[in-house]
Amino acid sequence: MIIPLALTESLVLDTVALTPPVALAPLAGITDLPFRQLVASFGAGWVVSEMVASQEMVQAKPGVRERAELGYDEEGTAVQIAGREAYWMAEAARMAAGNGAAIIDINMGCPAKKVTNGYSGSALLRKPDHALSLIEAVVKAVDVPVTLKTRLGWDDESLNAADVAKRAENAGIKLVTIHGRTRCQFYKGTADWAAIGKIKEVVSIPVIANGDIVDAGTARHALRLSGADGVMIGRGAQGRPWVLAQVSAALHGTAVPHIPQGHDLIEMVCKHYEAMLSFYGAELGRKVARKHLGWYMDDVGTAAGLRKAILTHGNPADVLRDIPDALDMQVAA
Repeated sequence: MIIPLALTESLVLDTVALTPPVALAPLAGITDLPFRQLVASFGAGWVVSEMVASQEMVQAKPGVRERAELGYDEEGTAVQIAGREAYWMAEAARMAAGNGAAIIDINMGCPAKKVTNGYSGSALLRKPDHALSLIEAVVKAVDVPVTLKTRLGWDDESLNAADVAKRAENAGIKLVTIHGRTRCQFYKGTADWAAIGKIKEVVSIPVIANGDIVDAGTARHALRLSGADGVMIGRGAQGRPWVLAQVSAALHGTAVPHIPQGHDLIEMVCKHYEAMLSFYGAELGRKVARKHLGWYMDDVGTAAGLRKAILTHGNPADVLRDIPDALDMQVAA
C-alpha cells in the first residue's frame, strides 16, 4: 500500500526539537565526531553517535569513553548505547546525560555477530521481555528523551518489531527508528519500507524509516510506503556528507546545500582529514581516514594508481600533498 505523503516538518521530543526529520544513522567506525560535525555543517535534523557498549563506557575501558564523548555538547546529537544488563545500561545513560547528551538512543538493531553473541543489539529482539527491562531502566535513569533503534525482527519467522515498539512506547520511549530488514538479513537484499508501516500503525510516537535511503528519491519513496515521520541515512552518506542536507532541501524546503567541487571539495576533504588526525592522533587518524578518503575518491573516479598511493602513504603530509591530484585533475593542472 502506498500511503499519501504528508511530510512532518519537525519532531519535538519533550523539549528537544529535531528539525527537519532527516537524521544521520550511527555507523561503527564511521560516524565519529569529525564526520558527524561535517555532516551537521551541511544540515541535518540530528546525528547519532557510534554505538558504545554500556559497561565498557562506565568502566572507561580504552577507546570507548572517547567514542562516547563524541557528542555530549554537540547540538542535535544523540548518544547511542548498547548492552544486555539493566544496571550498566542505566549507568551509561546517566553518564551520557550528565555530560550533556540531549538524547539517549538504545541500540537493538546492530546485527554484528560480536554484538549479538553478547546478547546485545538485535539479539534483544529474541528476548523482548528482557529488552523491555533494559528500556525501562534507561528511561527511569535519565530526564532526557530516550529513543530506540531496531529492526523488523530477528528473522522472517519472528517479525516482532511492532510489538516491541508498542511496549517500548508504553515504557517511555519517545521515538523509534526501524531498519527495514531483519537481523538475519544483515545488509543483504532490500529494505522493506512497507513493513515499517506496520510499526507506524500501532504506535503514536514518531517512527523513523532506515535502510537503503540514499537520496531524495529513495527518501520520498520510503516515506510513502511506510508512512514514517522521517528518515535516517547511514551508508548513503559515506563520501557524501552533504546528502542529508540535499534530502532535507528536496523534502522540507530547507536551504539547498552547496555541493563542493574542485577547490571546494579539496578544501573540505583536507579539513576532514586533518580533523581526524587531530581527533585520533596522527598514527591512528591516518588509518581511520582511509575509508573516508576511499569513498571521496570513488565518488569522483580517481585513477586506481593514485587512489592506492594515497591509501597506502605512511606520512599524512604525503596524503595532503596528493589529495588535489586525486580529487580534481583540472585544479591540480
